[in-house]
Amino acid sequence: MLMPNWITRNQAILPIGVDLGHSCLKIIQLTQTDAGLSVLSLARARMPSSAMTDEQERRRWIVSTIKELLSRGQFKGRKAVSALSADDLQITSVRLAEAEPIQVDKALRKEAAQRFNLNADADAIYYLLAGSVRQDDEVKNEYIVLAAKAATIESHVSLLEETGLQPVGIDAAPCALFRGFERVMRREEDRQRTIVFVDVGYRYTTVVFGRTGICLAKQIPFGIARFDEEIASKLETTATDAEALRLRLQRDEPVEDGTRQLVTDALGSAAEQLAKELSLCLRYHTVTFRGKRVERAVVAGGGAHEKVLLEIIPRHLSIAVEAADPFRGLNPGDTQGSDGCSRSAADLALAIGLSLKGRVASPAEVEPSDAVPEPVLESEQA
Repeated sequence: MLMPNWITRNQAILPIGVDLGHSCLKIIQLTQTDAGLSVLSLARARMPSSAMTDEQERRRWIVSTIKELLSRGQFKGRKAVSALSADDLQITSVRLAEAEPIQVDKALRKEAAQRFNLNADADAIYYLLAGSVRQDDEVKNEYIVLAAKAATIESHVSLLEETGLQPVGIDAAPCALFRGFERVMRREEDRQRTIVFVDVGYRYTTVVFGRTGICLAKQIPFGIARFDEEIASKLETTATDAEALRLRLQRDEPVEDGTRQLVTDALGSAAEQLAKELSLCLRYHTVTFRGKRVERAVVAGGGAHEKVLLEIIPRHLSIAVEAADPFRGLNPGDTQGSDGCSRSAADLALAIGLSLKGRVASPAEVEPSDAVPEPVLESEQA
């Protein structure tokens, strides 16, 4: 299975969430008590440019860096949950008429195998029920299909094992991202509202529309790297220098007026492009799930630090937009982490969601009026 539920429920120490990003590595471990969740340990490291362009160098760097971070941190045990990268995970939406579960499973596996050139029997093909939709005069069920080659998963597991970790789950980024925020969506009014979670990574942006579960998931090949490319093109400089300028503006450091304007224009151009992609996702959701209004968008990842993006998205989506706070509802503990990556909580949303896999809410977190079982995604069923 792509995302087996091997984690013992109600354990005090949760697994280590391992976010193997395209430019930054983040690992975090949470602990759960009757009072709620706390951060036990956190570490981050920035990937050198050589490891970002060479797969063998990347693998060597990940192994050595995780070993070092584990030895320096306060991590307990070596059980870990990680997510496949957007390069390795295929996602699509499929509509089917009402049918018996065994027929649905067969149809979705066949569709995914044909669409992504997979082996329906050997490769990992999973799906979530997104909801019911009306198509012409029929009511059909829409499913989100997640798929990956078995060899890709085996390679990912092998990489984690080389670091000394014990992988107990391989997740999908959309599921982990939603899980990280779902725990604070417990009030009845929250369950009736659709929220868009947007994780802007280095190369990809993960988009998840969710209420009581995920109703739309998409991975857009557009991330922070594109922002740097726009700046580099505008200033006729290198991507490395462009990134340095972008980060200086983030920190409100002095930048020559002319250069500042060029960088701002480039950031605006890139933000417009990404916002248009997000608006297409919103349009699809609006047409598909009529009557399910989207309340707001929550931006996580490195993109949450780009003020221009947070200003432009509302213009295209016509909804409120805010930077993510994945530490909401938990004790952040020692969250300083390691040098090299952003120290804001927004870029930890995915890692936190990975550590939370298999966890059940404590009584202290559930309001009396909401004392119902947590919705369990199909992706978390063994």
